Amino acid sequence: MKALILVGGFGTRLRPLTLSVPKPLVEFANKPMILHQIEALKAVGVTEIVLAINYQPEVMLNFLKEFEAKLGITITCSQETEPLGTAGPLALARDKLVDESGEPFFVLNSDVISEYPFKGMIEFHKAHGGEASIMVTKVDEPSKYGVVVMEESTGQVDKFVEKPKLFVGNKINAGIYLLNPSVLDRIELRPTSIEKEVFPKIAAEKKLYAMVLPGFWMDIGQPRDYITGLRLYLDSLRKKASTKLATGSHIVGNVLVHETAKIGEGCLIGPDVALGPGCVVESGVRLSRCTVMRGVRIKKHACISSSIIGWHSTVGQWARVENMTILGEDVHVCDEVYSNGGVVLPHKEIKSSILKPEIVM
Repeated sequence: MKALILVGGFGTRLRPLTLSVPKPLVEFANKPMILHQIEALKAVGVTEIVLAINYQPEVMLNFLKEFEAKLGITITCSQETEPLGTAGPLALARDKLVDESGEPFFVLNSDVISEYPFKGMIEFHKAHGGEASIMVTKVDEPSKYGVVVMEESTGQVDKFVEKPKLFVGNKINAGIYLLNPSVLDRIELRPTSIEKEVFPKIAAEKKLYAMVLPGFWMDIGQPRDYITGLRLYLDSLRKKASTKLATGSHIVGNVLVHETAKIGEGCLIGPDVALGPGCVVESGVRLSRCTVMRGVRIKKHACISSSIIGWHSTVGQWARVENMTILGEDVHVCDEVYSNGGVVLPHKEIKSSILKPEIVM
């Protein structure tokens, strides 16, 4: 089987992290985002993955070369010269996706994190015999999204309602599809939307089916959702493979610590923290609801919550970093500095406190 991952553009919503690496390579729970998807696809027998991309394909491919060999899977890029929306890239990659087997192929939005129940989706797709399957997930506030109206018992999709004012349902498109090759005949090579143009036509012919995603789902393309996604992911890890989580008197709740990270005396870490490779956490540090990336040093008695600390940064002694502070790569927060929601571009030194959320150039 084959799969197409929609990588797209510049990752502006996750800046300043995406100023250093393309968004799919930003680590989530100590693993590049896209690798979560690639490993799950490989596990259900996908042998070829195509990345639809319009920005820095060489960076992506160089990085993924080692995983190609390790996982025994082929990864290629389909590069768009102009942004083609969410359906155009399928037309562009047509020759890479279709072969004589006629097997359906997966399409994934690269920002989506979940338990990826691909096996169940293949079975569902074969059973209903339609042309396309989409995953849907239940949300508390459907008015912010495009809602999928479906027949509960069969999963047959009736229609899509964009940001409904009145309640029509609480299931939204989860950005994971399984499509027959015939769907490609419906897509022109131009900027076009699979959600707004292609799927509604298939639904009108009663050939589109939706499966409710079991477990958690999050689009982690922006910092607040990234932090929420980490909590959901670690919760799921606790249920499935709790041995991967850290234990000890200094750990509270779900915490992921890379084997090469060092933690000093008298720290309190958790809940919902990921500590990356080579991190050094000095004594008396408090960490909660945060991601600390590779090579970061957190000095004595610093306190970090609800924030993302970018690669090779340092947080000074007695510093306090909170409220969706995002430090880009190689940022240095001086001793006793307070950051309340600062978004700091790479290679900066922060000598005075950031008292309200702002971007520090």
